[in-house]
Amino acid sequence: MTQPGAGQIPVIVLAGFLGSGKTTLLNHLLHRSGGSRIGAIVNDFGAIEIDAMAVAGQLGDSTVSLGNGCLCCAVDASELDEYLERLARPSASIDVIVVEASGLAEPQELVKMVLASENPHIVYGGLVEVVDAVEFDSTRQRHPEVDRHLGIADLVVVNKVDRVAESERERVLGVVRGFADRAAVVPASYGRVDVELLLDRKPVGERLGQLSFDDLHQHESGGEQHDHDHLHSAYESLSFSSEVPMSPRPFMALLDSRPEGLYRIKGYVDFGAADPRNKYAVHAVGRFLRFYPEPWAAGEARLTQLVLIGAGIDVPALEKELEAAREYAPHAGADERSMWGVLRYVQEPERPE
Repeated sequence: MTQPGAGQIPVIVLAGFLGSGKTTLLNHLLHRSGGSRIGAIVNDFGAIEIDAMAVAGQLGDSTVSLGNGCLCCAVDASELDEYLERLARPSASIDVIVVEASGLAEPQELVKMVLASENPHIVYGGLVEVVDAVEFDSTRQRHPEVDRHLGIADLVVVNKVDRVAESERERVLGVVRGFADRAAVVPASYGRVDVELLLDRKPVGERLGQLSFDDLHQHESGGEQHDHDHLHSAYESLSFSSEVPMSPRPFMALLDSRPEGLYRIKGYVDFGAADPRNKYAVHAVGRFLRFYPEPWAAGEARLTQLVLIGAGIDVPALEKELEAAREYAPHAGADERSMWGVLRYVQEPERPE
């Protein structure tokens, strides 16, 4: 799988109230990143940037730290672009950018700022909201806006579930799912979510001196395989491949009514006679959806290849819907209007002034 668009880097907004475990989750991603290079914009509320120091040793020059106030208050969209530009420059070789917000930041404003960015090298990668299972009720009492934050999240990580009884864990998860609309909801301990939810891991680990991030994590923590298996139990994935082209209308009907818990969709789609010149890279995270048409290479096998990732999704039902969306009459006359649903999500290329 490639980047969502031609060289575009996903920008993930990592939010949650003070003490929920955002930095712990970010450090976990760094340790388990495989060959993916993570850039971070770390925003601390206060003069001493403790969270930035916590991750600086992992990221080095790829860390951009914003102190003395919330990111959404300290900078406007054009200023955020400056920081994103620094991490998105080709020489940095960054694969994903994580904006770790202050515990007092407004996630909706951060999402708007990323979506409003004019940087052609980035694309929205989703809002991840971290919830403290232990302090969930008291957090809602102090900050009733948490219910609204859950409603706009693409992925909710209910952290510290190891510190509550099973019955309390299920109660909190149930309440979160009630507010989280269609978002994927996953339980976690110590911020340990499977990185497959957020990153496209590369087959060769990125080297940090003589160690990769994976080597470092394995050295520090025994029983990694058991932890890895446990993490996988929190989500489901579906790999779909078809030599038969997809029919645009039923395929878009499926995407427009994505089921609850379906967090990411990535891959390529062959729409056959509806557009014989191009394959379409698809990038979907939560409610965000975008297509990127790319010309077929000479002699390239024309396949649809997709990976769907989520929590609590019905994998067999999704596979049946994808099978039903295939075009079994590829030689039928092309209907230009059938692609209108797809083209709604194609970003117009920039025109020179």
